[in-house]
Amino acid sequence: MSQNTATADKPKTSLKAKVQKFGTFLSGMIMPNIAAIIAWGLVTALFLNPGGWFPSPTFIKLSAPMLSYLLPLLIGYTGGKMVDDERGGIVGGIATIGAVVGSSVPMFLGAMIMGPLGGWCMKKIDDMFQAKIKSGFEMIYNNFSAGILGMLLAMLAQVVVGPFVDAGTNFMASGVDWIISIHALPLANLFIEPAKILFLNNAIGNGILVPLGIQTASKVGKSVLFLLESNPGPGIGVLLAFCFFGKGSAKSSAPGAAIIQFFGGIHEIYFPYIMMKPSLFLAVMAGGVSGTFTFQLLDAGLKAAASPGSIIAVLLMTPKGSYVGVIAGVLVAAIVSFLISAFILKRDKSDPDADDFAGQQAAVQEMKAESKGQTNTASTSTLDYKDVQKVIFACDAGMGSSAMGASLLRDKFKKAGLENVPVTNMAVRNLKDEPGLLVVTQKELSERAQQKAPHAIDVSVDNFMNSPRYDEIVANLKVASQEKIDDGVQPTTQAVNATPASDVAEINFDLVAEIDFIHHDQHTGSATMATSLLKEQLAKAGKKTTVKRVSIDDVADETDRLVISTPETIKNLKSRYTNVQALAVADLQDKKLSEVVKNVK
Repeated sequence: MSQNTATADKPKTSLKAKVQKFGTFLSGMIMPNIAAIIAWGLVTALFLNPGGWFPSPTFIKLSAPMLSYLLPLLIGYTGGKMVDDERGGIVGGIATIGAVVGSSVPMFLGAMIMGPLGGWCMKKIDDMFQAKIKSGFEMIYNNFSAGILGMLLAMLAQVVVGPFVDAGTNFMASGVDWIISIHALPLANLFIEPAKILFLNNAIGNGILVPLGIQTASKVGKSVLFLLESNPGPGIGVLLAFCFFGKGSAKSSAPGAAIIQFFGGIHEIYFPYIMMKPSLFLAVMAGGVSGTFTFQLLDAGLKAAASPGSIIAVLLMTPKGSYVGVIAGVLVAAIVSFLISAFILKRDKSDPDADDFAGQQAAVQEMKAESKGQTNTASTSTLDYKDVQKVIFACDAGMGSSAMGASLLRDKFKKAGLENVPVTNMAVRNLKDEPGLLVVTQKELSERAQQKAPHAIDVSVDNFMNSPRYDEIVANLKVASQEKIDDGVQPTTQAVNATPASDVAEINFDLVAEIDFIHHDQHTGSATMATSLLKEQLAKAGKKTTVKRVSIDDVADETDRLVISTPETIKNLKSRYTNVQALAVADLQDKKLSEVVKNVK
């Protein structure tokens, strides 16, 4: 009986959340390296000899090494780092070079396999052996374990993974060529456009289409695959239809959304308009199909990925001679999407008040909360906003829409006198469960956000640009601030106590349960040595405080953590975390470390 109850109480992850998580992991390896992909595309577009804007036999020599070595190694390093920080990234990069050597095609898919595999293997080996290493031998273990593992994985990749991915890539490329040859590629948009609106846009674009597009572009100089997901035409068509035929706040907000979507490339901004009227799925699907058909008909393509999906980025990545085809495809997609959207909106006879955009957002969120037996986190008074110390906007990639929403809320906080509550943005996969956290995310990503930070106050919105939830958050925080004053507590007390310190006198040693030395880039060895030395000093003094070496990205933002590093790193730390305590030291001989040993438990 109890076992069944426990099983029933265990939260289950929906299939959609699992697909989003996997897709986000794939795109997470590509997204940080988009700049490098764009650099390669620009080099090729400008200096290709012949065919470039400024043909140059000297500068075009950069193209092949960037494609064959730089990009796969960056992707492999990023994939390993996502699993196990810098050590995982290094091993992932080493493993990737084996796949590169063992293949005759650009090894992007191999990098997306070997990078995470290298990080995972490194993490498992560290879990087994790192705690057993004697003091003073940490650096030897760290260097040789990563080197040996990287060598073995590189050999495995060269012999097995490289040839396997080579064959698989050629098979997929042949399949894509066949689909293009029978003019069936436009049908892909029947799946791509709805999947985008379910927040799988980054997974599809960066996780699937970009790697395949690079393979094609490396052979023929351009690829239409870069345009399938990034085409801004279908989205701008829907938004323009709302500008002319929409109702309520949906109509009033559409012009601003259209500018941001078309020129800023943030496609997520038009998703709520379609979710409000599901029949508009037909508009974007038809726009996507007609746009891709036009691209294919006019032999259009891009040199490299256009990220974000802005018309500016699309034109910058357009090779010489393809501008007519690219612009025509975007225009056709926009016109078709606009006409179908206009037809649907004009035939809509619903009550204008019931069609109000903000009202629909609130109603949908309320119904969703009731269906799950939950209370609406943004509109109820049962949640204690007194404990909120940080607000995080989380989106799929952590770059576009969430940054825009965070900026809007920061402005509202400033006007309301709530500057002491920091507002930041990040990818939903990087959320951490921490006290005093309020998370704002799109409703389609709410489930994943709750899994990553189950104890945070969760506020789900339909649109980061225009949501009534923001005013409710401000109102609740102001009420909580006034209640603190009425209770005799200064509203900024928590924030002041949680502000990272840089001096020993400012540290509350009664709270310190763990000391973390930051390691990153060239400071890895110093952090390892500092960790070892402090462990010895604490052991001699009979102290039991835990000492660890961590990455700045893995710092737990809690008051019981004392982070020690260089002044430059501590300055960076303070800009990212609000609760953790911090101490800046000049070197390993700094007298502050002796003071730490004296004061900790």
